[in-house]
Amino acid sequence: IMINYIKQKWFQSAQVCVLLILEWGLQAAASLLMIQTFDAIFRLNAHDFLFWTGINLVTWGLYFATSCLREIVHARTIRILNNEVRHDLYRTLLEKSYQDFHKQDSGEYISWLTNDVKQMESLAWKPFFECVGRGAQVCWCILALTSIHWSLVVAAGIISLLMWFVPKVFEKRLERRGKDCSEKQASAVGELKDLLSGFDIFRLFQKEKHFLEQADASSELLEKPSYRLKRAQTIAYGLMGYVNVVSQFITDVLVMFLAFSGRVSVGVFAGAGNLTGGVATGLDAITKNRLSFSAGKPYFQKIQFQTKPISGQKGESQVVPMEHGITLQNVSFQYGNAPVLDNISMSFEKGKKYALVGPSGCGKSTLLKLLLGWLPDYSGAISIDETEIRNFTPEQLQRQMSYIPQNVFLFNTTVRENITLGDSFSEEEIQKALRESALAQEVLTMEHGLDTVVGEGGNGISGGQKQRIAIARALIHKRSILLVDEGTSALDRQNADIVENTLLCNPELTLILVSHHLSQERKAQFEQVYEMG
Repeated sequence: IMINYIKQKWFQSAQVCVLLILEWGLQAAASLLMIQTFDAIFRLNAHDFLFWTGINLVTWGLYFATSCLREIVHARTIRILNNEVRHDLYRTLLEKSYQDFHKQDSGEYISWLTNDVKQMESLAWKPFFECVGRGAQVCWCILALTSIHWSLVVAAGIISLLMWFVPKVFEKRLERRGKDCSEKQASAVGELKDLLSGFDIFRLFQKEKHFLEQADASSELLEKPSYRLKRAQTIAYGLMGYVNVVSQFITDVLVMFLAFSGRVSVGVFAGAGNLTGGVATGLDAITKNRLSFSAGKPYFQKIQFQTKPISGQKGESQVVPMEHGITLQNVSFQYGNAPVLDNISMSFEKGKKYALVGPSGCGKSTLLKLLLGWLPDYSGAISIDETEIRNFTPEQLQRQMSYIPQNVFLFNTTVRENITLGDSFSEEEIQKALRESALAQEVLTMEHGLDTVVGEGGNGISGGQKQRIAIARALIHKRSILLVDEGTSALDRQNADIVENTLLCNPELTLILVSHHLSQERKAQFEQVYEMG
């Protein structure tokens, strides 16, 4: 999967690779030039010494300039790759059904998008580019050694084989550690999120000590897997480092033998050590990075590559608008082993108004979620114009349905953005939605009107204002079917009457409203009131 991303961003990745190859080539050239410089010293030739020293300084200048440019391009490429991974993680979330998405806490998804992406950066992107650079280092150094003596190339080849096969002992273990780290840290982030969400409860009941104990335990759960992964990496790297030192020592002995036997010049001591060391350290780095790939593999396994079109994109199939109505025939549903709906039959005609009333837990909200396609594991039949809704995707159903839940969610942005959700509407359309949701006067009292920021989760405004914004959001997007789950429960009677009357008087709207109870006067305004429970 990692290579797929490199291929997708091949141009940016190729820029980094070319600069890495050039960078290490200049360093190898500097080592060869150092040999010439020391040879001039041993020959007491001042002219050659100054000449080769000047060339060497120019080469090092080019090396550092290339290194700086490579760092900048490298950082930009990492940013692009990280954003591409997050994009695919967002797509993975969109591919999940309503049930699958809610099986995991949002804290775990946040961990995917933060901790996991950073782990991919440290265990995949950076090691990949370092492997390219170190591979270039090894190749340049071997090429330079070829110009000195063939036996040095043979020694480098033997070291290469040794450094390639030894790491395989650690690969599986590091992969297991990486998977464990990913899973445990995601769980810890979920626990910390839960603790912070209940912070006021701990304060209210003077449970500060319990809060600290649980927070410390979650913190340890967050840090321990990372420590265990680091420990396993350190042991593997230590052994590889020792093999590297032994290999370099043997190569240095070979260089000394060649110099004493007169097969190479004395000045080779100055540069050959750097070149043979370059082969050994380059292979050592490649080995460590191979082990990093093993540890990083589990993080990529969460990404699912799908071809499903995003809602609103070209290629998305559209559902035919409802012509007649919705029917439920002998519908039953249960959560696990707990029955919620038992052999329910209902019908909702186009343009008419219906209410579902009954006590908490009788299945009113569940019924709305069935209509939205969020809970497909029901028995019986639910049809729109004689077509079973299982033949539609939830996205297709929601192209003509709007849903106002009991607990309204607002984004931490302006009132306008929460209503329009980024779409373009005329000022007339916005004002109409404000009037029909009884929000027009409220907006006038807000500090910045429609451009007032509502705060995280809408904590900067009242519960009633939140519900009216949700109603305005539903109305302005002109869905033909509106499902309201206690959508006016936080409003005072006057504003609730305004909103409900507006919804009831809209002839183009098919309304299904959930309520714990309705007055007899209000019941009379519905086509039918279904008593549940």
